[in-house]
Amino acid sequence: MDFQLSDEQQLFQATIREFADKEIRPVAREWEAEGRYPHEIVDKMKELGLFGLTVPEEYGGLAVDMVSFSIVFEELARAWMGVAGILGSHSLAAHMIAQHGTEEQKRRHLPALATGERRTAIALTEPDAGSDLQGITTRATRDGDEYVVTGTKFWITNARFADPLPVLVKTDPAAAPAHTGMSVLLVDADTPGYSVSRDIPKLGYKGPESAEVVLDDARVPVENLLGGVEGQGFKQVMGGLEVGRINVAARSVGIAQESYEQALKYAGEREAFGKPINQFQAIQLKLAEMATRTQSARLMTWWAASRADAGQSANMESSMAKYHGSEAAIANALDSMRVHGGAGYSKEFDVERLYRDAPLMAIGEGTNDILKMVIARQLTGGKGRIG
Repeated sequence: MDFQLSDEQQLFQATIREFADKEIRPVAREWEAEGRYPHEIVDKMKELGLFGLTVPEEYGGLAVDMVSFSIVFEELARAWMGVAGILGSHSLAAHMIAQHGTEEQKRRHLPALATGERRTAIALTEPDAGSDLQGITTRATRDGDEYVVTGTKFWITNARFADPLPVLVKTDPAAAPAHTGMSVLLVDADTPGYSVSRDIPKLGYKGPESAEVVLDDARVPVENLLGGVEGQGFKQVMGGLEVGRINVAARSVGIAQESYEQALKYAGEREAFGKPINQFQAIQLKLAEMATRTQSARLMTWWAASRADAGQSANMESSMAKYHGSEAAIANALDSMRVHGGAGYSKEFDVERLYRDAPLMAIGEGTNDILKMVIARQLTGGKGRIG
C-alpha cells in the first residue's frame, strides 16, 4: 500500500499549484469582492487543457486518473473555491457524456468540451427537489422527433455558458418506481423555450454564477436523449455523482488546507504577551487538530479516487470522503478565524472568504445528512466491513 503520489502525479500537482498561485491567488480577493466573473482564469485553464480532465484522449481530452482529478480541485480551491466550481460542473457533465452518450453525441460534443471552446454543466436540482431527485417535476413529452420540455431548474452552476446543458427530466411521470421514468436530455443553448432567468445571490461561492433555468415548452430533438434510451437518466446521474463527490471532497481538502496554512502563518507572526501566539498551548492544539483533519480528509479522498480508478464502485467511499472532507473544511475555516481573532473577521484576510465558502461543501452533491444515510444503507445492506 503506497500513500505517495507517483512522479507523474507530483509533477501534475506542481503544475496546477504554480498556476493557482500565479494566476488565481493574486486576484481572488479583489475579483470575489467585485462579483467579477473570472474570464481570464477560464482562458488559462483552457490553455492547460483542464476542461478535458474527464474527456477520453480519442476526443482530445486528458482522461486523467481520479487521484490526479482530485489534485486539480484541491489546488484550485486553495486559491479560490469558486474557480474550482466552474471546472467541477463541466467535468461532471463531460464525464456523463463520455460514459453514457451515443457515439454520435460523443463526436458532436466532446472535442469542443475538451478544449473549453464550449462548456457544460448539469441541471438536476429544482426549487422543490434537491436531495430527493426522484421528486423532480420537469417533464419531457415525446412529440414526433422532439421532446417538449417544461420545468424549472435551480442552483445551476455554469448555466449561462453551458452548451449543451444536460437536464434531468421525467419522460414517464407515471413510472413506478419513479427513477425508472427519468432521462437526461442534452439541451442546446439556442433551444427555443430555454432560458436562464436569473442569477441567485449567494453567501459565498462567488465567481461562477448559480442560476435558475426555465424550460417553457422547449423543443429538444430526440437524438439529444443521452444514450438514446429512455429511463436511464437516474442511473446515469448517480454514476456521475460519484465523480462529483470526489470533486467536492477535493475542494473541501483545498479549503481545509488553506485554512490551516493561513492559521499557521498568522500564529507565527502575531504576538501577544511578548511572544508569538503559536507558543501558546491553546493555539498549538488548534493547529494540531486542523492539520490532522486536513490530512485525513485528503487520504480519504485519494482512497475514494483510487477505488474509482480501479473500476470499482466508489459510492460509499466517495460519500464518506465528501462527508468527512466538508466537515473538515467547515471546522478548519472556523478554527482559522479563531486563531486570527478579529483579523479573521475582516475582508482584508482570506480567512473570511474561506469561512463563507466552506458550508457549500456540506450541501453540494448531496447534503451530508443524506450521504450519511447512503453510507448507512451500504453498511447495513451487506457492506458492513470497511477495513
